[in-house]
Amino acid sequence: MTSHTLKPRFAGFPAGAHRTSIPNVFFSELLAQIEDEAELRVTLYVFYALNRRKGYPRFVTLNELRAEAPLLASLGDGGGADAVANLERGLDAAIGRGTLLSLDMETPGSPTPQAGRGQGVGSDRLILTNTASDRRALDQIQDGRIELGRALPPARAAAASPKGNVFQLYEENIGPLTPIVAEELREAEALYPVEWIEEAFRESALQNKRSWRYAEAILKRWATEGRAREKAGRDPGEGNSARAQLLRRLRGDS
Repeated sequence: MTSHTLKPRFAGFPAGAHRTSIPNVFFSELLAQIEDEAELRVTLYVFYALNRRKGYPRFVTLNELRAEAPLLASLGDGGGADAVANLERGLDAAIGRGTLLSLDMETPGSPTPQAGRGQGVGSDRLILTNTASDRRALDQIQDGRIELGRALPPARAAAASPKGNVFQLYEENIGPLTPIVAEELREAEALYPVEWIEEAFRESALQNKRSWRYAEAILKRWATEGRAREKAGRDPGEGNSARAQLLRRLRGDS
């Protein structure tokens, strides 16, 4: 008899969870054509990643996808070399099918188109959806008529979750960590005590509001109003604690 490791049952989507927009034609036409599991996972994740982007044109890069821990975890045990290989294979398949568009770029300085599809040192690949708007944007980028709305990121490893830090606390209480959230958590560490961040995560989980935005709102409220368990009537800006100093900066106290 084959044994199967039981995985925890999904608790359900929390109220107010963000949504990802996917064209209906993906389900009516493309879904039945995709046989490679890696292609399907990568395609869906690219839609998700692009929905998080702002500005024009919206794009995600190969280096960014290589650093997306949830994506790599879905493509191979441990998110190692096999996962990266599956990512690149799935991405090539989606580009070859015509679901996605790509353009190789140089990463140092102002990005410029680079011939070929190789990923040498100092290069990256822009990934866009194959829509009329993104096709025009790709042509304009190649012709130098528009600039990218943001700098291309350097190559980096997938976000790690070492024991005992805010990254692990986030994943234990909120959900999978992404590079964007990781950057915001680093900024939060410089502003708030770690025990505050941990408590905000747990409060978010208890309220079934599992998002960084909700936890961040809790931290900002505590910074200005103090936590409920502190003594009534005490000025939370007194003392030399990290929170007191932050509050004085926010209030403009000398």
